[in-house]
Amino acid sequence: MGSPALRPALLPLLPLLPLLLRVPPSRGFPGSGDSPLEDDEVAYSHARYKDTPWCSPIKVKYGDVYCRAPQGGYYKTALGTRCDIRCQKGYELHGSSQLICQSNRRWSDKVICKQKRCPTLAMPANGGFKCVDGAYFNSRCEYYCSPGYTLKGEQTVTCMDNKAWSGRPASCVDIEPPRIKCPSVKERIAEPNKLTVRVSWETPEGRDTADGILTDVILKGLPPGSHFPEGDHKIQYTVYDRAENKGICKFRVKVRVRRCGKLNAPENGYMKCSSDGDNYGATCEFSCIGGYELQGSPARVCQSNLAWSGTEPTCAAMNVNVGVRTAAALLDQFYEKRRLLIVSTPTARNLLYRLQLGVLQAVAENPTLLLQYGASG
Repeated sequence: MGSPALRPALLPLLPLLPLLLRVPPSRGFPGSGDSPLEDDEVAYSHARYKDTPWCSPIKVKYGDVYCRAPQGGYYKTALGTRCDIRCQKGYELHGSSQLICQSNRRWSDKVICKQKRCPTLAMPANGGFKCVDGAYFNSRCEYYCSPGYTLKGEQTVTCMDNKAWSGRPASCVDIEPPRIKCPSVKERIAEPNKLTVRVSWETPEGRDTADGILTDVILKGLPPGSHFPEGDHKIQYTVYDRAENKGICKFRVKVRVRRCGKLNAPENGYMKCSSDGDNYGATCEFSCIGGYELQGSPARVCQSNLAWSGTEPTCAAMNVNVGVRTAAALLDQFYEKRRLLIVSTPTARNLLYRLQLGVLQAVAENPTLLLQYGASG
């Protein structure tokens, strides 16, 4: 056992040799606060706690253990050792935060570090959410909405260490207006001798992008099937959904009346027209005042080519041939030009008016007077 010179130096250690041989090899326990020990330190600890009950090393998953022996030393699982337990971030301790090694070689409690959990999220109406790890710590949940609804609030929330979500729960709201498409109505032209056009169309149907329910449909303007006069007419439909969003569509109904242009009454004459007087199909009749005869077309019609038929009428002074030999010839002139009988005197008290009537009556009763009247000029 070594050289003879060393034997006297080892003699004082012979009583401790059995104790040294019983010391287990140095080892450390993860999370227990232990660290590898040198052989002499192990021997020192076991010498101090000789015949003392020892507990098993503590191992806490997702946690850290900090131990201290009652009389110091590195080997901290002896009787009376106290160990503080701390859980890692995102985990919480279930059990005592401090354990003591008891005489029965058991620790005073059982502990575990459980992952923290946030309150269960409420499912938003008309939407939902997806989470990567449920409601546990660090889980991310993303909200989504059904078609036609818009997300209001945080789209993504995270479960934090304080067991609260990083944002307020989101909701799905209907802010999109309903859709409505108006009909396409082309320009309409009035029929001959008419000033209005009956216009019809299919009533547009709105569509709500959310729940498909519409509450009101309001029409502004004449309804379909109405008779529209000449000009531009604005038509508007407005629809509302249950969230009071509104959709609007607008279109125009254009009615055109084909016209030839206005005519004027001839000088010393009159004009009477049907319909509006210058629209396609309208007829204008012309006449002259007493003492004038009509020359040109007595009636003109506005044609499809937007030109008036006939020729422009005029009123010329009437010429009566008094040099006739018979009353019949004179009356024939009156028949052809009977407007001569409508004299311009305003009242029967006028002497000239009464003379004219008397002469005409006498001529009618006695044709020979005509010759006398004509001869005398």
